[in-house]
Amino acid sequence: MFNRDFQLKQLKSTTHLDMVVIGGGASGLGIAVDAASRGFKVALFEAHDFAKGTSSRSTKLVHGGVRYLAQGNIKLVTEALKERGLLEKNARHLFKRQEFLIPSYQWWHKYYYGLGLTVYDLLSKGLSIGTSNVVSAKTAKDKIENLKPKGLFGGVTYYDGQFDDARLALNLAQTAVNLGAIVVNHCKVINMLLDENSKINGVEVKDTETVEILKVKSTVVVNATGVFSNKIMKLAGRKKKELKIVPSQGIHLVLDKAFLKGSTALMVPKTSDGRVLFAIPWHNKVVVGTTDTPIKKPSYEPKPLETEIDFILDNASEYLTKKPTRNDVQSVFSGLRPLVAPEGDKSSTKEISRGHKIIQSESGLLSIVGGKWTTYREMSRDLVNEAIDLYGLRKVNTKTKTLSIHGNLSEHEKEKLNKELWYYGSDAVELDQFIKSNDSYNQIIHPKYNFTKGQVIWAVRKEMARTIEDVLARRMRLLFLDALAAVDSAELVANILQKELGKSEDWKKEQIITFNEVASVYLI
Repeated sequence: MFNRDFQLKQLKSTTHLDMVVIGGGASGLGIAVDAASRGFKVALFEAHDFAKGTSSRSTKLVHGGVRYLAQGNIKLVTEALKERGLLEKNARHLFKRQEFLIPSYQWWHKYYYGLGLTVYDLLSKGLSIGTSNVVSAKTAKDKIENLKPKGLFGGVTYYDGQFDDARLALNLAQTAVNLGAIVVNHCKVINMLLDENSKINGVEVKDTETVEILKVKSTVVVNATGVFSNKIMKLAGRKKKELKIVPSQGIHLVLDKAFLKGSTALMVPKTSDGRVLFAIPWHNKVVVGTTDTPIKKPSYEPKPLETEIDFILDNASEYLTKKPTRNDVQSVFSGLRPLVAPEGDKSSTKEISRGHKIIQSESGLLSIVGGKWTTYREMSRDLVNEAIDLYGLRKVNTKTKTLSIHGNLSEHEKEKLNKELWYYGSDAVELDQFIKSNDSYNQIIHPKYNFTKGQVIWAVRKEMARTIEDVLARRMRLLFLDALAAVDSAELVANILQKELGKSEDWKKEQIITFNEVASVYLI
């Protein structure tokens, strides 16, 4: 049962686990799913909420990485394209085939990129989701009506995957529970348990709601905390610097859909400073990004820099006839990529590979760092395989290649869904009935959007949401779509949460204050 109280009860009745996973982002949740699907006893602890950090702040793409192809990293691109194809089959409800246009303002660019994207298509082999084409200036303008026409020679179209990252994270958590794993959010690992040889044999966790502390024994402890990996390694008694994590900040601006007319996304492979620029339709908005800025100290709510905001606005204005300004930005969100730099590496973050790395600490902690959403399944498989080899777990092959993720639908079922509830996948039918069961459930929480009170209640009862932020940032994405609308909706959501969770008036007031502080980072 995907219920926090039930999961904690299960935890307390379990004497020993095969694996504890620290971190409820893409890699941690993927590991829990992989390990549980092989029959191992698994528990995952997330200090905040599923995908609270980097994993809810991506560019919303499932892609091989055209940039990595340009860098000559064929292996990473091939692996990512394979994983893209598998995710489409395993999570059809969240995966969308998205057409992209690379505009050409120099006559030879469309042939240059056309050749590169033909290679991109070939590397996807039997899991291709669409072919690339060199197109004329007229066709390019038909694809994106408000593309700057002056000097346009045409372009190249190609296909990549698009998804909702926070919803996929939630679905992975649900899948892990369906497979027998114990999964708990708002539960922080505060210490490591050691045996007589100073080797880790479990963790001490704190329920941040009740402040109860639990000791959990486990054969393997996995650190999947991304940019915060060094903190967990330090907790595990790290004696030397085992890796160099270079946090790189990427920000995205969310604009009204009028800024990108049509259903085709824009991709600029090389902007003024060599970065990639995307403008992508998402949840009836346009997401524009991203940046690649080295950050010294990671935080859970990284703040966008003024220079980053200006960079995206200026570069978007170079390609679109409707030029966005700061007043047009409805939300800005920032994420930190956990890049792993080779020893002595002095290059910029945009040159560092998005490959992953597995490290075993002296104390026995197993950490996984690097990677990206697209390759989460492959990362998870590699980590569990490593755990089997190093800790003597029984040898069982991975089952996730064809494992259907919670919410998955057939194409036929997908077509029949309530279009407002598409991202719930197979849960949409039951949710639709739930909303219709009570007149008050159908009331919207903000006049500009179709999110309902019933969805808030569903998020608490069925999706382990515990805070206003859990609901508005990750269960229904309003904070990412329109930060001001999310602030306006906070009190209504708080009232529902207070009643559903049996909380006090003081708790509700504190929740509103806390959410408004978080939301302020999303507002320009």
